[in-house]
Amino acid sequence: MKSQLVDPFGRVHTSLRLSVTDRCNIRCFYCMPLTDVTFRPRDELLTFEEIVRFTKIAVDCGVDSVRLTGGEPLVRADLATLVGMLRALDGLRDLSLTTNAILLNEQAAALRAAGLDRLNISLDTLKEETFQQIARREGLDRVLSGIATAQEVGFDNIRLNALAIRDLTEVEIVDLVRFARERDMEMRFIEFMPLDAENSWNRASVLSGAEIRRRIEAELGQLVPRVRADASQPAVDYSFEDGKGTVGFINPVTEPFCGDCNRLRLTAEGQIRNCLFSTAEWDVRKLLRSAASDEDIERQLIECVQAKKAGHGIDSDRFTRPDRAMYQIGG
Repeated sequence: MKSQLVDPFGRVHTSLRLSVTDRCNIRCFYCMPLTDVTFRPRDELLTFEEIVRFTKIAVDCGVDSVRLTGGEPLVRADLATLVGMLRALDGLRDLSLTTNAILLNEQAAALRAAGLDRLNISLDTLKEETFQQIARREGLDRVLSGIATAQEVGFDNIRLNALAIRDLTEVEIVDLVRFARERDMEMRFIEFMPLDAENSWNRASVLSGAEIRRRIEAELGQLVPRVRADASQPAVDYSFEDGKGTVGFINPVTEPFCGDCNRLRLTAEGQIRNCLFSTAEWDVRKLLRSAASDEDIERQLIECVQAKKAGHGIDSDRFTRPDRAMYQIGG
């Protein structure tokens, strides 16, 4: 290992989120605008070779966990090829993918064969009407089919992620937990964050993790805190007293977890970000497409980490919302 990626607050960065595209096949209001979406031209997106080169440098600096994101990563052609290229990197311990699962039925087997370890699947509702209200497209049946296929081909560590939005998803909570428990999958609820493209977010629309937990316990019984194996994980996990099922809560608004953050991000067009809510970026594509050495790229990566702030500040009056929406950054 050449060097550790340690920021001024002593946080060691070992996790990298790689966005492979800003395109998506649905239009969830908490992530993308409904119309007039301008996507990056293909020649501005990093090639698989450029992504792998950057990732190898990051792994040499101590990164050992990579998650592929988008947009919707499965709309990027031949994604299983990239998975195989990344899987071949020495030192990469964990390789996962976040997806809306609409295309997972067709791609799950190839992704598994290529070496993908885990899946995080967005599932906000089990009702088609609500799905269309959130995603502004049809497709819940394809999502559920993709989840089933993923389990059939051998993915045994699947997390289901649901955005928690007041006056919309309260009625979904218990049904989603039951669905996950019956299928031996983890269920995670994520507080609504100010990263929507239409600027509709406000604090009143945040359904807190604490409230969700109370609703689950009122219907399904006591939740028992699980030992946190990794202090940097964003979720606080619980088990049911009967031992069947895990529920996690990611509460960036009401209970920020910045103090243990170990994550970096690379956007689809090659900008390094040291925080999901960062207002600054470091252009690695320019280096990758010039005569820059691996050492030059490593120095820029270290510079990005050294500039990381103590926290995102959503819980303060000083919070500055990033110019880019979630689909442009990469979840």
